Amino acid sequence: MVLTAVAAIHSHIPTINLTNFSNSSSRNVAATSCPLSFTPFAKSSSFHVICSCSYSPANSRFDRHHRHVDRRTRTSSFLACCGSSSFPADHGNEVEMAVVAVIEILVESGASKEDSVFIANNCPKYIDALLANVRELDEHSLWDSWKAEMEELSLHNKPSDDDHSPLSFKNKLYYMAKRKGDKGILPFLESLGLARSSIMHIARYLSSETLPHLITKIEHIKEILLSGNHEMLIGKNARRMMMQLSIPIDEDIQQTLSFFEKMEAKRGGLSMLGFSDSCLPFMIESFPRLLLLSVEQQLKPLFLFLQFVGVPKENIKDILLLFPPIIFYNIDKDIKPRISALQKVVGEEKVIGKILVKYPWIISTSIMGNYKEISLFFEREKIPRSSLISAVKSWPHLLGCSTNKMKIMVNKIGTFGIRNKILGAVIASSPQLLLRKPSEFVEVVSLLDDIGLDDETIQKLLRRSPEIFASNAEKTLRKKISALADFGISSEHIPRVIKKYPELLVSDVQGNLIPRMKYLMDIGLSKWEVCSMVRRFSPLLGYSIDMVLQPKIEYLLKTMNKSLNEVVEYPRYLSYSLEKKIKPRYCVIKGRNIQCSLKDMLGKNNDEFAEDYMGIERMLIFPPSLSPHSDNSQ
Repeated sequence: MVLTAVAAIHSHIPTINLTNFSNSSSRNVAATSCPLSFTPFAKSSSFHVICSCSYSPANSRFDRHHRHVDRRTRTSSFLACCGSSSFPADHGNEVEMAVVAVIEILVESGASKEDSVFIANNCPKYIDALLANVRELDEHSLWDSWKAEMEELSLHNKPSDDDHSPLSFKNKLYYMAKRKGDKGILPFLESLGLARSSIMHIARYLSSETLPHLITKIEHIKEILLSGNHEMLIGKNARRMMMQLSIPIDEDIQQTLSFFEKMEAKRGGLSMLGFSDSCLPFMIESFPRLLLLSVEQQLKPLFLFLQFVGVPKENIKDILLLFPPIIFYNIDKDIKPRISALQKVVGEEKVIGKILVKYPWIISTSIMGNYKEISLFFEREKIPRSSLISAVKSWPHLLGCSTNKMKIMVNKIGTFGIRNKILGAVIASSPQLLLRKPSEFVEVVSLLDDIGLDDETIQKLLRRSPEIFASNAEKTLRKKISALADFGISSEHIPRVIKKYPELLVSDVQGNLIPRMKYLMDIGLSKWEVCSMVRRFSPLLGYSIDMVLQPKIEYLLKTMNKSLNEVVEYPRYLSYSLEKKIKPRYCVIKGRNIQCSLKDMLGKNNDEFAEDYMGIERMLIFPPSLSPHSDNSQ
């Protein structure tokens, strides 16, 4: 839900007045009502090691964002006695002591006790390196040379060994971790899932950052990345955006593509893009500056601004994952001008948010620049500008297509005599068609030709249902045709079925077509009778069972007392409106005690019906129930 303060802004302005939104005002809103605010957990006044039997990582703010996705990273304690440590069992007590040492360093660096335990249990490589360093000094007996340095590293509350006794292994681990000087940042980065090579590189960016601030930033980012429940759709859209891009790109999109490539190389590929624990490490590796941003001055204002322009809260993650560079944009200098330009293109402020969710790249410099090229191309082809606007609203990916590629497809479509305004209507209805390869378009035409449709019929299909030609010939269209044949529609009748109802080629076979034909069989019709009905009136395959078929069948049988044979003889009965035509005309027929077929009752226009059954040569005033506009309603 959009924040109350933002909703109030909406209610007072007719369009998106971007000048009313400022970083300072958004920070004020964020301070009071931002859903991204967190109440810090109270920190214990003293730290002590606790057994796994009494500690649960669910108490950790940091772990809350890990446990629901990757259960492997859930650790009940740093102690190996409960068998849940991330480290090999053969490390034994040394690992336990190393984990304790890292926890102490993390707490001293400002992390909460709970976060420290979680981090220390999820940085095995850091622990291994720490142990290896200590063992190396032990092996070469070099600890005495560290005495002065260790005294400087010692804290007033750090238990020390007796001057004459050997330094304990536990304190060696502590001093070694302290000497590394990373202030807990290296184990923290590893606990996020970053590769070792990336950790050392990214740590250089964070020399001025503190561990608590970094943890807070990650919490905010994860809070956004965990919103919504459409994770798989994000990866699908990422692939679509890449496949349909055919113009020179700017640096921001290039960085985004590099991020996608890293995700694609991971197990599960881009399908895992919507899952925070899977994508966050690669996102940080690709955009390390993310950890330098201010939560209050950059992240929160950006999230609020996106909601302000109509992006639902649960869809903000779509934009951040599909176009991470937007996080670094200045709202006033970069985003507002581009949103204003986009608003001028589409003409409606209410669709801005939807367009951003569908195609976040639309505010990149290369995509914005390509709009001008496409606009000029439409003018040269005498395609109405309104068609371009409609196309951008429904399929903004079109703006990533080069005009050279569009020209080839326009010429292919033009071979069927479709140009200018008619072409504009086709593009507005199915802008994806311009993004297809010419060979794919030819495959669809060849398939339709193979099943017996002539050029004139194919042209009519292209004008009426252009989405058919944006479909895959083999994986989609042939599958629908085969389903009809498998059910019993002969090859000689399939052309007529498609001609009368071409939309069936883009309908869901298992979800719509088959269930509707099975319903007709379930009520008592034979397979042959259903096929006969489909051959003569194929649009019935597009009717909802609950909203259309079932109510009309029940009225036929229970109220009109007619048999199913009548609907077999006249399947068009299912196309008429039950309330506006079937019931009113049946009342007239019943009132006059007239027996007639469904075709005679419904197939006549209002004048013919009035003359035949009401004794009126011409109806001068149509009752609402017999209006000419109701003849073909459902």
